[in-house]
Amino acid sequence: MEKTLHTYMPQLVNVEEAAATLKGVAAVTPLMHSFTYSNKFNANVLLKREDLQQVRSYKIRGAYNKISSLTKEEKKRGVVCASAGNHAQGVALSCKKLGIEGTIFMPAPTPKQKVEQVAMFGGSAIKIELVGDTFDDSYDAAKKACEKQQKVFVHPFDDEKVIEGQGTVGLEIIRQTEKPIDYVFVAIGGGGLASGLSSVFAQLSPRTKIIGVEPDGAPSMKTSLENGEVVTLHNIEKFVDGAAVQRVGEKTFEICKKYLHDMITVPEGKVCQTILDLYNKDAVVVEPAGALTLSALDQYADQIEGKNVVCIVSGSNNDITRTAEIKERALLFANLKHYFIVRFPQRAGALKEFVAEILGPDDDITYFEYSKKHSRENGPAVVGVELKSKEDLKPLIARMKAHNFYGDYLNDKPDLFQFLV
Repeated sequence: MEKTLHTYMPQLVNVEEAAATLKGVAAVTPLMHSFTYSNKFNANVLLKREDLQQVRSYKIRGAYNKISSLTKEEKKRGVVCASAGNHAQGVALSCKKLGIEGTIFMPAPTPKQKVEQVAMFGGSAIKIELVGDTFDDSYDAAKKACEKQQKVFVHPFDDEKVIEGQGTVGLEIIRQTEKPIDYVFVAIGGGGLASGLSSVFAQLSPRTKIIGVEPDGAPSMKTSLENGEVVTLHNIEKFVDGAAVQRVGEKTFEICKKYLHDMITVPEGKVCQTILDLYNKDAVVVEPAGALTLSALDQYADQIEGKNVVCIVSGSNNDITRTAEIKERALLFANLKHYFIVRFPQRAGALKEFVAEILGPDDDITYFEYSKKHSRENGPAVVGVELKSKEDLKPLIARMKAHNFYGDYLNDKPDLFQFLV
């Protein structure tokens, strides 16, 4: 008899079966000691390096476990999925390895690099359909194709076999350490990884506290848990694309509600700083979702001191063209990057005066846009300034006002900021 929606809880035997299925397909990724974060938090911080999978994320686990479980007739008809990222790559590689025809729907604006990665992993086994402007458009198209062609839809998270496949991450962690684990921090998008992992720990290491982490701009699981039911977020910040969903799964919600110890969010700017720190200090390349768990440790600094802590590094599919944006967001979060409307007097030497007398010795102009299209005494310019210390902001504004250069501060005016910068 089929399990009902609200009573499904992953069983250890099913996760162990998934581990056997994935042998030779998904790598048993290392559980690595982090000197940087262990020293910072006076704890034993371990990184579960799912970014080292062949498809550079844990998604191969759930996708392969699901697709390999299909009947001969279902495999013959083929599978369909909708994804703009890691799930698509997991499905593509699974189709190639199992010799199953797959159709992958992706939004038309998906970066070329991601489309090429999916095509590389799937080869001739898959067909890519670029449909619509958003994930929801692609999802709707994929579901219609399933109904029309009688193919199996491989859900990115709200599926029992997918959840059990992702649960093998938890199984590996427990087998890779002899010491009891006090905390596990896991990123949550739709909740598949958190559901599978937390279920394993509930059965094998119930004293371990599982902490779910979402980006501030897409708190779909946190909002749902606070409301006691699955809630759809109509507006989300999509920067942390691997963990930014408008609605979590019904199955994953029930599991997380039962097994998560806490559900927290972190600012996108903090995530960006973590990405830069991991690259500069540890030569580790991660995508925004892969940096979520380490970004959350500050909030638990007192609790994790002297403890054994595991952070899941969930993926590394980061586009190098995003580096400038990542640095910008990190500086804005640290209050080191500030944008102003500066009103320059319409006289010779005004810019020189601004640079020599208004800016501090360590301040740097990183953005400047000016156009004189009027005959007023003061001409406005949008100026971006990077500071060495956040304490330098108030003196800078004071000097601008004292010399009549100050027009407006843009950082706390998001609509105007997005329009002008």
